[in-house]
Amino acid sequence: MENLKRLLGERQPKLHNSKGYFVSAVLLPIIETDGELQVLFEVRASHLKRQPGEICFPGGMVEQNEMSRPQETAIRETMEELGIMREQIELIGPLDYFISPLGALIYPYVGKITGVSEFVPNPDEVKEVFLVPVKFFLSAQPVQSSVEIGTRYAPDFPFNKIPSSYKEGWRVFGSFPVFFYDYGDRLIWGATAGILHSFINICRENMIIK
Repeated sequence: MENLKRLLGERQPKLHNSKGYFVSAVLLPIIETDGELQVLFEVRASHLKRQPGEICFPGGMVEQNEMSRPQETAIRETMEELGIMREQIELIGPLDYFISPLGALIYPYVGKITGVSEFVPNPDEVKEVFLVPVKFFLSAQPVQSSVEIGTRYAPDFPFNKIPSSYKEGWRVFGSFPVFFYDYGDRLIWGATAGILHSFINICRENMIIK
């Protein structure tokens, strides 16, 4: 028992079944221009296979050697995508984990970018970047919808061993919210809008940005 207490007492918990998720990290970049805080967004390159042309934050897949420090992924990917140096990124802190029932686990961080007069994004990944004042999101109310999640058991599922209330075929398991922000002709939605919404709520609730 003492060995078990020592083992579990010193153990750092991990996310159960993390191998079943696409694990990534992103940076919500803040830039101060003329005394006003702005959020930087990327438009993904149109030739990308996954989410071409959509609006996102800098980020990408967490490498195995970065699993214990996903903030390094967020910083590394931001450097690569925006063509900036590490010393131009000041990591401010983490936001809440974003877990999607569709199989994504995202570690979001907020960081301040300084000393950049002009961005030269990597054309392999980024079509363009643009800024939106934080105060816009503080006053804007996003459109909210939802995505329903369905489940279906595999053909070899042993229904004879479990209660009869479990049935074959598809059934709605639940739903999760999806937010949409319109900014001019830009549509910010999906995980990006969800992370942004969390950040804005933190700012609004703690009255740290007005």
